[in-house]
Amino acid sequence: MAILHKIKAYLYDNALTKDNPNDYIARTASERSLNVKQICEAAVNRGGADVTAAAMEHATELFLKEIAYQLCDGYSVNTGYFLAGTQIRGVFDSPTETFNKEKHNILFQFNQGDKLRAEIPNIEINILGVADASSIILQVTDVKSGTVNDLLTPGRNLKIVGSKIKIAGDGKDNGIFFINTANEKRTQVEVSDIVVNNPSELIVIIPDLETGTYRLEVITQYAGGKIMLKEPRTAAFDKALSVL
Repeated sequence: MAILHKIKAYLYDNALTKDNPNDYIARTASERSLNVKQICEAAVNRGGADVTAAAMEHATELFLKEIAYQLCDGYSVNTGYFLAGTQIRGVFDSPTETFNKEKHNILFQFNQGDKLRAEIPNIEINILGVADASSIILQVTDVKSGTVNDLLTPGRNLKIVGSKIKIAGDGKDNGIFFINTANEKRTQVEVSDIVVNNPSELIVIIPDLETGTYRLEVITQYAGGKIMLKEPRTAAFDKALSVL
């Protein structure tokens, strides 16, 4: 089968497993994130669409809006490319207990569908080698809800696993930040709210964040052992996190 796509990736120290201290994990070297408009423009420029980019964007936005509406009514969705459904997280302590927003969460779960899975044999992976001493965030766990790479519960603990993410150095910009994707407002975790500060693991108390979607950034001069960088570097998590 012909190779139609190529993905570049770097190797990073695997901090998610403790049994083998010398293993690595591959992370896609993503150039950027594409929005609906950019995807529609690419489809037209590539010759794969027989409508204008504006018409495709309008139809796509209507389609996605309707998907969201149906998911909110409890329907599952199968587009062929992805499957989506609504989940309720949290423990109910008795048969008569009702839904409590302080205790339970509503989540939308997305998984690959058959059409997208069928494209996997067409992809070639090019490993570029071990990343150049970079810090990286590999996984984020919201302790309250138990969700991974998904929710944030303000006032409760967040476990951050990665490589070279210890907050160290005297740079004024060093720290752990949550950036609201809607307005780019940056909220820093107070130093006193950093419960664990290790090279491969941070545990922090999540600030009082407003409802919305956030990016997570760790800025540090830590390079390993007692070595400090002259200038801070940023590890930005590649998944959006939500406060409901």
